[in-house]
Amino acid sequence: MAKVIFYEKPGCKNNTKQKTLLETAGHQLETHNLLKETWTKDNLRLFFGDRPVVEWFNKAAPKVKSGAVIPEQTDAETALTMMLNDPLLIRRPLMQVGDRREVGFDVEVVNNWVGLQPVDETQREKSEELMGQDLQTCPNSHHH
Repeated sequence: MAKVIFYEKPGCKNNTKQKTLLETAGHQLETHNLLKETWTKDNLRLFFGDRPVVEWFNKAAPKVKSGAVIPEQTDAETALTMMLNDPLLIRRPLMQVGDRREVGFDVEVVNNWVGLQPVDETQREKSEELMGQDLQTCPNSHHH
């Protein structure tokens, strides 16, 4: 069991499913509103590790969908500046356990990192159903 610091957009359906999966596996969550957090370039940058800049972006963000922001043509410094000005651009969730930070919810990565096996056998079916879903793409992208 880990203490997971979980930065989400309140009301996001996938963030809710991701939290359920973590809680079902016995993890303790400390949730924060990603949009209201006081980010700096340095503390936000830690979540992206060695991922390419394009993977830092929420592809469902209005500015990305409209073409106003083109992640593939954005350098790291510009991306961080844009994200501080418009947190909707930040891919969700941001998670931290101890010193390790991650962006997005790749079930395999999260399972290998903190474990996603349900602690209670009665939760196994729900957990497996959630793990079989796309927990990366925003299902209501036209609302986000």
